[in-house]
Amino acid sequence: MAKIGSTPLMFLLLCATFGAVLSANSANISTDQAALLALKSHITHDPYNVLLTNWCTSTSVCDWVGVTCGSKHPRVTALNFSYMDLTGTIPPYLGNLSFLASLNIRQNSFRGSLPIELTNLRRLKYLNLGNNSFDEEIPSWFGYFAQLRGLWLYANEFTGVIPSTRGSLSKLETLSLFNNNLKGQIPVTMGNLSNLKLLYLDYNSFSGSISFSISNILSFVKRCFIHNNLTAGHLLSGIFDNLSKLQVLSLTGNRISGNIPNSLCNCKDLEYLSLWNNSMEGSIPIEIGNLSMLQSLYLDHNNLKGN
Repeated sequence: MAKIGSTPLMFLLLCATFGAVLSANSANISTDQAALLALKSHITHDPYNVLLTNWCTSTSVCDWVGVTCGSKHPRVTALNFSYMDLTGTIPPYLGNLSFLASLNIRQNSFRGSLPIELTNLRRLKYLNLGNNSFDEEIPSWFGYFAQLRGLWLYANEFTGVIPSTRGSLSKLETLSLFNNNLKGQIPVTMGNLSNLKLLYLDYNSFSGSISFSISNILSFVKRCFIHNNLTAGHLLSGIFDNLSKLQVLSLTGNRISGNIPNSLCNCKDLEYLSLWNNSMEGSIPIEIGNLSMLQSLYLDHNNLKGN
């Protein structure tokens, strides 16, 4: 009798558990839907009516334009609104998309401040805000994105300095900050970005010297563009000693003086080198001839001499 009596009870428990799981999943996707509808309400200009005509509660969130859901869980994992000419702001509710791994809103006209609630996006791996109209300082809390692989903030109007917390993004592979209004020195803590491959800092107003701390950053990087107001006096003789992985180096339009170090020949993989428009002097090291991978070389607008 005890065994027979336990069967209905077990059935009820299984039903209750299954119902709770369904309810939880329903609440989760409902949370994602509410977050996206909040974003839609913050869009003030949608010239192609993409969101207006497509983002409707009568269809699944996973079928909305620009939205990708996971294959195992019905949760939003990626948003891509690039090249939609949208104008608007980012609402704090976007931080409720707890499964979001990729956010791409490049080539739009988003503006205003980035809400701190975005720090809830602990799974975020790729964040592309390029070519918008953000004009405040880069938030120091970007350091909370521990899983971030790619960060693109280029062609905005970000001001201030690069937060030192950027050095805590140990998994970062691409950092693109070019064409903003950033200033100050390049943080030494960026030398902790041991997985960094691509670095774009050009067309800002960074200052300071090119020292071994920057050389430590470049030792991980394959492509680097720094067109700013950096000064160095003389480039330190061993600054290129550990840059064997470097493929592209552009220090165009800085205020670098002194000789080109012979250690440049250690950059065996270098394909592109531009020291154009600086104040460098002396003769071109004959060791540059050992850079067998070099395809492009720009040394004009300096004070170099000799053969």
